[in-house]
Amino acid sequence: MGMDDTALKITIVPALAEVLPDEWNAVANPPGARYDPFLTWEFLEAMESSGAATPRTGWVPRHLLIRGDDGRLRAAMPLYAKMHSRGEFVFDHSWAEAFERAGGSYYPKLLAAVPFTPVTGRRRLVPPGPDEIQLKAALLAGAIQIAEENDLSSLHINFIDHDDADVLENTGLLSRTDQQFRWENDGYENFDGFLGALSSAKRKNLRKERAKAQEGVEFVHLTGDAITEDHLDHFFQFYMDTGSRKWGTPYLTRLSFSLLRERMPDDLLFVFAMENGEPIAGAMNLIGSDTLYGRYWGCSDQRPMLHFETCYYQAIDFAIARGLKYVEAGAQGGHKLARGYVPVLTRSAHWIAHPGLRNAVADYLTRERDAVESDMDYLTERTPFKKDS
Repeated sequence: MGMDDTALKITIVPALAEVLPDEWNAVANPPGARYDPFLTWEFLEAMESSGAATPRTGWVPRHLLIRGDDGRLRAAMPLYAKMHSRGEFVFDHSWAEAFERAGGSYYPKLLAAVPFTPVTGRRRLVPPGPDEIQLKAALLAGAIQIAEENDLSSLHINFIDHDDADVLENTGLLSRTDQQFRWENDGYENFDGFLGALSSAKRKNLRKERAKAQEGVEFVHLTGDAITEDHLDHFFQFYMDTGSRKWGTPYLTRLSFSLLRERMPDDLLFVFAMENGEPIAGAMNLIGSDTLYGRYWGCSDQRPMLHFETCYYQAIDFAIARGLKYVEAGAQGGHKLARGYVPVLTRSAHWIAHPGLRNAVADYLTRERDAVESDMDYLTERTPFKKDS
């Protein structure tokens, strides 16, 4: 028997605090699914209550919920009305500029994503079951209806897993691709095992980089209760320095880090480079069921190779020790290729209300997908791994 649509109630909440943590987490990370720390109530709500993703910063929460007639949460979508395109990592600034030059209003738009997080994952949050397809369709229809009823220019669903990307493309949404870099654990027992898979020249280069970075420096890994507010104070200074130099205004607040430490300490990994007992650099990572996600980094001492060691090599060490399959290194950065991080495809889906803008974007995306595919082929041929004879 199919699902009775009349028994469903679709609502929008303006803050995740209005949803119970356990009920959100039951659909965001259901049993049997890969654990994604970014989809948890603890992470998403921390972005709101810490002041990072709020109407003041251009993120207006409009989370979409579907409940059964018994009141139980059946499905959800993390959804935001956006007043700009910052903090998304799927860049549509040129679309906005073109539409506004033609007299349109691109903002506000609607975004289904995890704020400030270029990590592929589920966006239509539905546990497995006989009603999964219908509930996912209802979430998409509900999001489009929100956009239409509020005269929003578009709906964007960013960093979606590949199976859902195929489904969304088949429903008529525009498909966009890009690439990131990811390290893959091929059953290595230790870092030397990983080095053994590289060509001789690349292996020697990585050893030199590690030796240079480790001169007079000790690296420590902190998770769970070992992370203190003092550690966060140091890291926030690093984070603010890096963010100010790169983007002008960092996204997260100091409170963001405290809330994450308080709510999900076992999902956090901080790597600190210590000199004479004081941190001189640090990297923050989140831990999934099979993936270590590199997020932020910063330092107080710009020295050679410190970034590569703190962010990439220490992450590989941790992943091997924990038996994790992947290290996601975040957006951009062709320099990751030489460090053993290989290109992987990322995908997003887009609904655009105005026919003229939609047709122009569709034409652009066709060319862009070809360019991304060509670039990935080029980079894949140039990974540092030994080539098969």
